[in-house]
Amino acid sequence: MPTPPSADISNNADISNNKADAPLLRAAIDELAAGRCRDPFALLGRHKDKRGDVVRVFYPDAQEVRLVVIRPKSAPAEKAMQRIDPRGVYAATLPRGYPYHLRVLWADGWQEVHDPYSFGMLIGDLDLHLFSEGRHHDLDRVLGAHLMEIDGVIGVRFAVWAPNALRVSVIGDFNIWDGRRHPMRLRHGAGIWELFIPDLGPGARYKYEIMAADGTVLPAKADPFAFAAEFPPATASVVAEPMTREWEDDVWMATRHDAQDLSAFISCYEVHTPSWRRPWDGRSYASWDELADGLIPYVLESGFSHIELLPVTEYPFSGSWGYQPLSLFAPTSRHGSPADFARFVDRCHQAGLGVIMDWVPAHFPADIHGLAQFDGTHLYEHADPLEGYHQDWHTLIYNYGRNEVMNFLIASALFWLRQFHIDGLRVDAVASMLYRDYSRKPGQWKPNVYGGRENLEAVAFLRELSGVMRALHPSAMLIAEESTAWPGVTAAPETGGLGFRFKWNMGWMHDTLRFMSRDPLWRGFHMNDVTFGMIYAYSEHFLLPLSHDEVVHGKGSLLSRMPGDDWQRHANLRLCYAMMWAWPGKKLLFMGGEFAQHGEWRHEGELEWARLSEPFGRGVFETVKALNHVGRALPALHAGDYSYDGFGWLIADDTANCVFAWMRYAPDAAPVLIVLNMTPLPRTEYRIGVPHGGFWHEVLNTDAAIFGGSNLGNAGGVMADEGFGTHGLPCSVSLTLPPLAALYLSPAALP
Repeated sequence: MPTPPSADISNNADISNNKADAPLLRAAIDELAAGRCRDPFALLGRHKDKRGDVVRVFYPDAQEVRLVVIRPKSAPAEKAMQRIDPRGVYAATLPRGYPYHLRVLWADGWQEVHDPYSFGMLIGDLDLHLFSEGRHHDLDRVLGAHLMEIDGVIGVRFAVWAPNALRVSVIGDFNIWDGRRHPMRLRHGAGIWELFIPDLGPGARYKYEIMAADGTVLPAKADPFAFAAEFPPATASVVAEPMTREWEDDVWMATRHDAQDLSAFISCYEVHTPSWRRPWDGRSYASWDELADGLIPYVLESGFSHIELLPVTEYPFSGSWGYQPLSLFAPTSRHGSPADFARFVDRCHQAGLGVIMDWVPAHFPADIHGLAQFDGTHLYEHADPLEGYHQDWHTLIYNYGRNEVMNFLIASALFWLRQFHIDGLRVDAVASMLYRDYSRKPGQWKPNVYGGRENLEAVAFLRELSGVMRALHPSAMLIAEESTAWPGVTAAPETGGLGFRFKWNMGWMHDTLRFMSRDPLWRGFHMNDVTFGMIYAYSEHFLLPLSHDEVVHGKGSLLSRMPGDDWQRHANLRLCYAMMWAWPGKKLLFMGGEFAQHGEWRHEGELEWARLSEPFGRGVFETVKALNHVGRALPALHAGDYSYDGFGWLIADDTANCVFAWMRYAPDAAPVLIVLNMTPLPRTEYRIGVPHGGFWHEVLNTDAAIFGGSNLGNAGGVMADEGFGTHGLPCSVSLTLPPLAALYLSPAALP
């Protein structure tokens, strides 16, 4: 039974504003009950009525609805609302301007609620204007589901872009997924629908029910701006807790510019978080805290400077490894909440590790709960499949030429940098964005307005993205996975470039792996696989990747691609890594490569951790660890990565012995001599020129016993012969070259 009212206000029989408007009222109620109401605020909520106001609400299946009127100088007054339509529309009058709330009697008891339709406009005109122009840099603070307080009432403000919809409703457990109960208000011009639902809090599951312009109700859509999502395969969006983290990474953020400068030592450990290590108790995924407990000390021991995460933006299909995301503002729920992810990043920063995440603006999956034909039209994607469909991945392509779509993507990038202190975004599949004929045959693509193959809209988007990032987050990195010879990927947009800080050197990767996979007997005939990379080495700011793409799809592991018996395969892999760390450019290695995983990477499994307790596997781990230590300690190996003066060939034509040698330089730093013996035959008294005399320390020898080698070398270093120059240098050293091994020598000893 209802609680007796503290006071009574008699009902006014005229609940329709004006009897002449009764047919209009009846038509509006019919549309509401049928789920076709485009303007719910014209019917529901508070409306002027003679000398007072009338309130109308819609509560199907309610047994009774009572209006509680808040009076300024006396106790609240409560009265039963009149059911003016059997389908659940109630009305009652109250004094003009008086606040009110509702009490609703359901089958299982009373519920006290506030009326969603008693609140005014929610989004400011400037926000709408900036969004329409594609220039709203804080768009995540406007769209999506936000917990907030309005007029003293706590609830959630929902906002979504769907300009071509006839009706948009918020649905969830709170309204038994009934799209008639919470239709939204359309902000004309911008095409944004908004609604504040009081008394709703974090954890609420929701989607949008959208009626297309032809009256078709689409499959329920997840929120493109959701900040949290259900655990896959469930697909609902989730109202997230507001981010209130007190960050403890001030030292890192204050020094990040230097740590990510072109002259800095940058070595990235690429991680697929689900399969790095599975929980011991049988759960499918480790939590962010568990990952922090294990991953951070492991990466610190290995000597890497950054962790690069395969995409953590929520994705429905685990087999995509995150590269088919649908929620570009939500960390995947596989590892925990957004707050958990923020804590993971904070802990990395406190340990001195940067965090890069892969970010995918190149395409999105066509799952029916996602962005595809979001409001019944091709809103985010191109309508023409010659422009809007990726044949390789069976995914859809964003319409980069649409202001709102460009704003959506740029806002996502800025969101991760601002909200989670991410240090860099590695943009996946840039080549597929730049070329309209990417992976297409003649007749399967449309040229640009000038008849060319370049995607001019994607170019403009990437330039805008890099420009905004430089302006708002100048120390953050933008990294391109770009596999072609597109000019100026890392040049500034003002000079015609795209504005990335680094570009993955895919040509170097393929040439190097092809060379290292050859039988050493024939390597001397293919030394151009190594030397060719220096022709273009300074055309971009390159990052050298041995990424996840090289250990999947039947390619086998890196170890399996090395020739020879077991000893030689491990020696070749150590040699490959030493060549990589000595070559100009920043470094990236996919997980498992650091201990020579035997098998091809399996996303549904975990790494072969037993390799760390096997001599050869441990030896490769110690090699990578040493390479990172030497690379960090000696500026010549990183400070001059992008300077012609930072590299000098000494030997590039010894096809008989298959030996390479070069020098690395940096201003005000000791040089480093690199010598690579690409055959399993030791070489003795091998003379190489050096720039000055004195003792040259053997700072690295990949044939050392600790690495699993034969322990042949130069007893810690050699004395240069000052009167015996060669290779155009005034001095020289006579070296013993171990088999399938690299030597680093420098006048400076390691700290």
